[in-house]
Amino acid sequence: MKKIFLSIYLILVSIIAFAQWTWQNPLPTGNDLHSVYFTDANTGYAVGINGTIIKTMNGGVTWTELSGVTTEWLNSVFFTDSNTGYLAGWNGTILKTINGGTTWTELSSGTTSPLGSIFFPDANTGYVIGGSTILKTINGGTTWTELSSGTTVGLSKVYFTDVNTGYAVGDSGTIIKTINGGTTWIELSSGTTEWLNSVYFPDASKGYIVGSAGNILKTIDGGTTWDSYSSGIPDILNSVFFTDVNTGYVAGWNGTILKTINGGTTWDSYSSGIPDILNSVFFTDAFTGFVMGDCGTILKTSDGGAKWTNLSIGTSEWLSSVYFQDANIGYAGVIIISGIIFKTINGGQNWDSSSSGTTNGLNSVYFTDANTGYAVGEVETIIKTINGGTTWIEISNGPTGIFKLCILYRC
Repeated sequence: MKKIFLSIYLILVSIIAFAQWTWQNPLPTGNDLHSVYFTDANTGYAVGINGTIIKTMNGGVTWTELSGVTTEWLNSVFFTDSNTGYLAGWNGTILKTINGGTTWTELSSGTTSPLGSIFFPDANTGYVIGGSTILKTINGGTTWTELSSGTTVGLSKVYFTDVNTGYAVGDSGTIIKTINGGTTWIELSSGTTEWLNSVYFPDASKGYIVGSAGNILKTIDGGTTWDSYSSGIPDILNSVFFTDVNTGYVAGWNGTILKTINGGTTWDSYSSGIPDILNSVFFTDAFTGFVMGDCGTILKTSDGGAKWTNLSIGTSEWLSSVYFQDANIGYAGVIIISGIIFKTINGGQNWDSSSSGTTNGLNSVYFTDANTGYAVGEVETIIKTINGGTTWIEISNGPTGIFKLCILYRC
């Protein structure tokens, strides 16, 4: 199940549509991230739901949100050089930047289909897919032409090994290939009926595909035949990336990260440290890689995947209530089975977490003065502090159930 993230100040309101609000937690975003692309070791971009575009210029240490560009869900990002990049998303959305993301121009795609993947084999020639739609540009996105894919199934990912030779994968085990720049496509036999989510070719002959059943397909003859390898993981696999012909990585559901060092013959599982869905993996060199996922997840490795660091700051738990005593001091409660309470003393710039003394979920928090506060929640939980949240004591009163404080005659 996906977690729902609530801004400390804002609940279920788009921060893009209302620019006077600033996202507080988690940082840099709590929105699902669908795709990541780095133009060099330091400069990278990630995109996701609700028009989310974030950029780093220091190898992921900090990220800047490029807001106000679009509110459409963005599914794919691709750069042809350090300044020129493209995004694809819902309702036929294609965006282009020529200044490293400072500004973006919406291109006319000629379709309203949801677009899921974009790829440029050279500076001018690009392809984008979504549903059974395949679009092509030969002038850097100025115009797009719809190609006949020869299939009616949904397509999820496109990859080209050169300007003429490309592959697209999708529903029901579908793999299609072109050798003439998309003029015609032929269907290849995958040997499976599962949904295929991602395709990657480390060279012209060797390619890999991952999908919904935890298996990994491999070809060594440019797609003529495909062999299936067990990943050892039953989870859905969303993304595959190779740093050379032998070394590759896969990311998927339940925090799954896999690595092979023998060209996919065997795969080892590495701990991501999180349970969320991972959607996209990208490596800038043999050792440095990034994984993006749901709930604003950003992971980085500097040792070839042995260890992954979560670059997201803040909590990813469900936040259920917020209360501010004044312009600077505020509290937020957590609705999961953890009983955590967060406090800020600088108007939300930083939040510190502390245990409330209970493991029950908390639904509401309220303070009557600077020191005295109450929180209530599951299993008849009522807790109180008399020292500004430093410590809490449990008060056992009331009927069994889930509580919310009634304040000023309102619940």
